[in-house]
Amino acid sequence: MRGFLLLMILVAFAALGSLAIWVRMQHGFSARAEPSAIERYIAVTVRRAAVPAAARRAGNPFPASPEILAEARAHFADHCASCHANNGGGETAIGRGLYPRAPDMRKRDTQSLTDGELYWIIHNGIRLSGMPAWGDPDHDDDSWKLVVFIRHLPTMAPHEESEMEKLNPKSAAEIEEEERDRRFLAGEGQPSTSRTERKPR
Repeated sequence: MRGFLLLMILVAFAALGSLAIWVRMQHGFSARAEPSAIERYIAVTVRRAAVPAAARRAGNPFPASPEILAEARAHFADHCASCHANNGGGETAIGRGLYPRAPDMRKRDTQSLTDGELYWIIHNGIRLSGMPAWGDPDHDDDSWKLVVFIRHLPTMAPHEESEMEKLNPKSAAEIEEEERDRRFLAGEGQPSTSRTERKPR
């Protein structure tokens, strides 16, 4: 009976997948297009089904203490914010350019997942998406701590987001610009022209 049910689920997914491919063939496969409702449904369902039952039930070994939260916030700013944004909203150039889009992790689709599911997704990644696998394959405390931070995202204070901006990775051009400004303030050169000539966004 279980095998038959699994077969029927696979057939249903194959049919939905075929329909999604047919629809996409009518409009092309550009990543600029918004994912259809069918694609979103398939992606969420497959994501949920991909996490083993035992992993879904796993509890977070780390408490939501101020120390753990601060460590995870810094880790998120350095490793995750380029796709997910400091506030978890996914509104970054990379996050909006992915297909499917980086989710708004403050909303129900993410917050309704169990701690075990969130950990598994961070630790193992999601195939055919922009989500890579992170952490040491055998022992990954950092991913559990990130789960603590993800739970905190809906209530994150503005000053926390401002603190994270200082921890975001910088490009070589940004580092060079900061060094020019530092030398200027120390009386060693000219101010950064890129800062003064930068067009407003």
